[in-house]
Amino acid sequence: MQLSARERLIVALDVSSVEEAEGVVTRLGDSVTFYKIGYQLAFAGGLSYAPALAASGKRVFLDLKLHDIGNTVAQGVKSASRLGATFLTVHAYPPTMQAAVEAREGGLQILAVTVLTSFNNADLAASGYALNVIELVAHRAAQARDVGIDGLICSPEEAAKVRAIVGDKLCLVTPGIRPAGAASGDQKRVATPAAAIAAGADYLVVGRPIIAAADPKAAAEAIVAEMMQQIGKGR
Repeated sequence: MQLSARERLIVALDVSSVEEAEGVVTRLGDSVTFYKIGYQLAFAGGLSYAPALAASGKRVFLDLKLHDIGNTVAQGVKSASRLGATFLTVHAYPPTMQAAVEAREGGLQILAVTVLTSFNNADLAASGYALNVIELVAHRAAQARDVGIDGLICSPEEAAKVRAIVGDKLCLVTPGIRPAGAASGDQKRVATPAAAIAAGADYLVVGRPIIAAADPKAAAEAIVAEMMQQIGKGR
């Protein structure tokens, strides 16, 4: 996948209003080209903001993690396809992925969420899973590949194993990115930007380390520079 380091950075607009989101985008300017809209902003006008953001030349990632009966997922995907987004997430359950893949329109790419980066082995066990994190991620990656999904969400810790399973046809998007020395917060499976790129990630999702920084643009540029250096090493 021939992408520049800047194109690989996705900034999470984890704010509570469109006005705040617009302020973040303005401050970051041309240092960022791709933005993620999750629940926090989506339920505060973010879905209406998505088309305007896309029309301004930015790429948009709708992180809505759809999971429901097939028809409901399919109709949701069709509606999302009209918002100008590049990516939309669904949970990596085969019927959900199949419904989403069959309903996608207009160039929208479906990403399947394997295991949330806030989960560890103990969390999975408490949820009733017999598999550990790496086993469940690998299992879901193989299922996603067979369904024909466009890409996967996984933590940097699993990226290399997932890449070996899916090859180069699926893009890998990794949240849980923390620059060296940054607090991990509620994330349990994290890595630096360079480590994520080295592991095989195509896109890195970064929220708080950028938008909560004293100088968000400088923080974004530092991450892009770190990614660029790693890309120059050939991952």
